[in-house]
Formats: sequence, C-alpha cells, structure tokens
Amino acid sequence: MVATAAATATATATATDNTDNTDNVVATDNTENTENTDRGQSGRGDAALADEYAYCARLAHEHYENFPVASWMLPKAMRPHVAAIYAFARTADDFADEPGLATDERLRRLDDWGARLQLAAASPERLPSSDAVFRALGHTIRQCDLPIALFEDLLSAFRQDVTKTRYATWSDVLDYCRRSANPVGRLVLRVAGYRDPALDASSDAFCTALQLANFWQDLERDWAIGRLYVPEDCVRRCGAQTADLDARTWTAAWRQAMAEMVTLTRDLFARGRFVCDGVSGRLRWELRVTWLGGSRILDKVERAGGNVFTHRPTLGKGDVPSLLRDALLWK
Repeated sequence: MVATAAATATATATATDNTDNTDNVVATDNTENTENTDRGQSGRGDAALADEYAYCARLAHEHYENFPVASWMLPKAMRPHVAAIYAFARTADDFADEPGLATDERLRRLDDWGARLQLAAASPERLPSSDAVFRALGHTIRQCDLPIALFEDLLSAFRQDVTKTRYATWSDVLDYCRRSANPVGRLVLRVAGYRDPALDASSDAFCTALQLANFWQDLERDWAIGRLYVPEDCVRRCGAQTADLDARTWTAAWRQAMAEMVTLTRDLFARGRFVCDGVSGRLRWELRVTWLGGSRILDKVERAGGNVFTHRPTLGKGDVPSLLRDALLWK
C-alpha cells in the first residue's frame, strides 16, 4: 500500500503539460553545487534530466488512486520533485503487492531498490543512464535536501507488507502508517521548503488518516490477498469472524468493528486540518482538496456500514464540483 498522500487522482485534474513542468524544475534549479554534480559527475544536461522527470510524471499519471500527485494545484516547481518521490514509492509498492512474485523475489527487489536509493543519494554518477527514476530522485534529494531516512521508512513498510498480514493492536497499525504514509507528507513539506515540527505532526495525522481511509476502502481487496488492517483486538472485542469475510457476509459485528475504525480515522483527519491551513499558496489548495477527498471516501465507507464487499467506494467526476466548492468555502 503506497501512501495515499502520494497517489494519483481521478477526482481532480492532474498536470497535463509534463514537459513544461520538468523544464521548469531544471530552469529554477539555483543550487550551483547541485547543478555541477548533475552535469559534471554524471555527464548529463538539462534535456536528460527533464526526460527523467517526465518519465516519473507519466508513471504518476498512469496509476489510479484517490488523491492528486503533481496536480495543477501544486506549485509548478514542486511537481517534478513530487512525481519523482511518487515513482520511487509506487514502484517499490508494486514489488510488495503485485501478484505473481515469490516472497524472496519481492524482498530481493526491495533490497535492490534500497541499494539504488543509497547510490542516487551518495554517488549519482554511478547510476546507469537508463535509471530514470533514481536519476530524477537523486536530483530531487540533493536539490530539496531530503532526508534519506524518510525513504528508508517507506521501504521498511513495503518489506513489512511482504511478510506481515495481521496487526494485533491499533498501535501496531499506526506504527505501520508511520512508515508507509507519514514520510510522504514530510517529504512534500520539505520539497515546499517547510521544516516545522507542528506542521510535521499535523501532516503525520493527515497522512495516516489518508492511509487508513484507503485501508477501509480496500478491505475486500486486501482480504483477497490475505491481508487485514483492522486490528485483531478490535475484531475480538466486536465478536467479528474472519470466516464471514471469506463468505462475503457482512455482519453486525463487522459493522461495529468498522464503525470504530471510521471514528478513529476521522479523529486523525481532524488533527490533520492544521497543515492544510499552515502552508501557503497553491500547496494549501492541493492539501485541502486531498483532505476533502480522503474525508469523502471515509464518509462513503461509513454510509455503507463499512461493507465494501458489495460496492467499493471511490471518487469520481461527480465528486469534483463539490470538492472544489468545499475547498473554496474551507473554514
């Protein structure tokens, strides 16, 4: 499960002029040392870098998720950087989740992805010319001074997806979200130039809420591959039976369990509003629409009594006008 703060949107328009966006990040790259590293050590120029960012942007726009990646609401100079972060996370997430791979192969690919991350950060000149994702990401890491530890947290969560399918407590679920979702929000803040503990804390709550809303939206899909994020102590407390999930039977006990999950998730969304007001400019609108989209998904799950087996709640074109209206009327 990639962090939904870095997922693509169907409900909001995404950037269509990718060449213009990637040219912009090269043109506004004012860090002389970074520019010398990218051009001198790796022997490549602006055109190659623009192509690499464009590849990441295409990868972002080709995937369906709930929330915007590098959309037109983001400041233009941020979009290629956010797309590079997404390309890193999306590909790694696919290693963990896509069908047809053995466990050992999934872990091997994630280990290789981690090794390439270290190379991109420390020795970009050693990257092969075909490695568009890490060439772009390496530039983003240096240009935006991004902590490698946040990317390593993401990889830790993806590895856990390969080996862990149940969570004993709510604290265990939150610890997973701390690594699977929260790093993306902090990376976006740093790309935008924010380094503020209060914004980080609110962003963490926001990103965890987005991740959880995605869990409840995808409960059926996750169960089909043997994965359940509703904590086991909640399942037992409510008297729910996993055999009912096998039978696709939605019981009162499961409605109660999901009602608890929705309540806890909604509290995190409330704590995540601060970051939507604490940033400025176009990023503020991006975060507000994303917050509203995630809350809308949670509303749909709640209205269904948590039963996503008969219909998976999604955002569609019909949601766009009200999301934009609510963003304009945000209080």
